[in-house]
Amino acid sequence: MSLKDPNIVSTKQPKRVALVIANPAVSTTTGWLVGFWWSELTHPYYEFTEKGYHVELFSPNGGPCEADAMSDPNDPSDYSSTDLISQGFMHTPRLRSLIDNTKPIAALNIDEFDALVVAGGQAPMFSFANAIDLHAKFAEFYESGKVTAALCHGTAVLRYAKLSNGEYLVKGKTVTGFANVEEDFADNAVWDYNLMPRGQHLMPWRIEDELKKLGANYVQAGLWRGFAIRDGNLITGQQNFSGAETARAIIAALGE
Repeated sequence: MSLKDPNIVSTKQPKRVALVIANPAVSTTTGWLVGFWWSELTHPYYEFTEKGYHVELFSPNGGPCEADAMSDPNDPSDYSSTDLISQGFMHTPRLRSLIDNTKPIAALNIDEFDALVVAGGQAPMFSFANAIDLHAKFAEFYESGKVTAALCHGTAVLRYAKLSNGEYLVKGKTVTGFANVEEDFADNAVWDYNLMPRGQHLMPWRIEDELKKLGANYVQAGLWRGFAIRDGNLITGQQNFSGAETARAIIAALGE
């Protein structure tokens, strides 16, 4: 059979992506149980699998994970009610079961994957400081020259990841992540609904401010606009509406 035979779909091995979601955590500012954000998992997963990629789910500690309530299309808030991609993922038993069986990031073999992407949600802001294995794997993956990405509050990993020379990975890099204007919007929303005392902030620190302090060139596309940017083999996405853009940037970087 010729390699040009029209019955052959592809002779290439599928690209392999490690997708990291956060383990459940408790917010130190609100006391709420927080987790990953559905669309930051499901939208990249959709883009990757549509390309025939193999995707495996990891978390800092491994095991079952929980999503932020407002990211659920069925949540009474209706905040994510139009997210049909997440709805389909959640109601496909084979896919939904992946959330209950994530692998610990320490078990990730860098040689087996072409790209790494860290999704966000609220939990990274409260738990990534202690996710030592994630810091190390993220930096190791980056220094291997492979596509390394983070999305929304998942870019919290950049506050901690250091290169082998001791410098912060994000220093001198052009990146994005959850913007201050979006943090302001979120704070005002919970204040207006009397879910938190006015003047108290949802997040204990801010992505934009901290990455700038570490020497990053932080950029953003405006309030709630889907946006991702690439600097070499580092790709970052702005917020929960940027999952598809982040995945497409990764796909382009992989040349597929």
